Amino acid sequence: MTMLANVLTQDSTETILSSAQQLKAQFPLASHLAQQVFEHRHTIEQILSGKDSRLMVITGPCSIHDPVAIIDYAKRLKALQAKVADKIVFVLRAYIEKPRTTIGWKGFLYDPNLDGSSDMKAGLEQSRHLFLQLLEIGLPLATEILNPMATGYFDDLLAWGAIGARTSESQIHREIASHMPYSIGFKNGTDGSIQIALDAISSAAHPHQFMGLGQQGMPSIISSIGNPHPHLILRGSNTGANYSAESIAAIAEKVANPLPALIIDCSHGNSAKNPLNQPDVLRQIVAERAQTGVKGVMLESHLVDGQQKISAHMQYGQSITDGCLGWEKTEALYLEIAQAL
Repeated sequence: MTMLANVLTQDSTETILSSAQQLKAQFPLASHLAQQVFEHRHTIEQILSGKDSRLMVITGPCSIHDPVAIIDYAKRLKALQAKVADKIVFVLRAYIEKPRTTIGWKGFLYDPNLDGSSDMKAGLEQSRHLFLQLLEIGLPLATEILNPMATGYFDDLLAWGAIGARTSESQIHREIASHMPYSIGFKNGTDGSIQIALDAISSAAHPHQFMGLGQQGMPSIISSIGNPHPHLILRGSNTGANYSAESIAAIAEKVANPLPALIIDCSHGNSAKNPLNQPDVLRQIVAERAQTGVKGVMLESHLVDGQQKISAHMQYGQSITDGCLGWEKTEALYLEIAQAL
């Protein structure tokens, strides 16, 4: 038995991390920023409920890897917000986790040094510090909920969240979503399944009792009250797009109840995984909005077009995960759709 135990544990290591409570004490949220987050969450809920007619645009890099570049992007986006405030509400993509079906870089939270060292302690600290810097610029923050254990470290900073196509079916993610104090969208499955997301929305809207990590870092029984506004994200599928008015009408015909509030992801299956197709997708969404009632869109955008691999000589402002639309094209596109709206 002792030999077996040694075999099973000989290569494993454990590093104790700060609890969510400890990290929040180390990087506290100032009262004026807490009020800002509250107001941003309210604005998003108003848009999703139809009380605010502006289009929510969740925009930014596929993932954060360079704090300097995302702060640069955020400042540009904030300046642009002032020009289109009567038509568009920007929400900044602040994605620090990336889902992996096999292997690869898992995101800034897991490997902030981009070298495989997986310094998650530094990742947690740097991510929270960066989020606070971004909040000071004045934009709402959005991220994907991936690792349930990470949510408590950032739940006071975010205004919107997404559950990805591969995790919408996860009971754990549905329970976590029911506990988060901000609106969360669920993506349709990679095979195009809408029912997965609709079931998730129904589950997340209700109270749950489930096991999780408490703010002090201890295993806890968590009682949730239900998510304030779970909604549907259409992201296309492995076989094609689902963003057109025709596609949305076909989806609506197949479900028993009216569709929840709709967000459309302009990338992934809807862009055939080509970031330069996103502008045409967005133009069509805006042109058909009177028919579809779409409340918001998602768009992968950074300072430079395309994507690059991690290396010693990377281009500033270019994604290291999915390809993005560069800033010049992004800015021109948003000014154009503001006019169209």
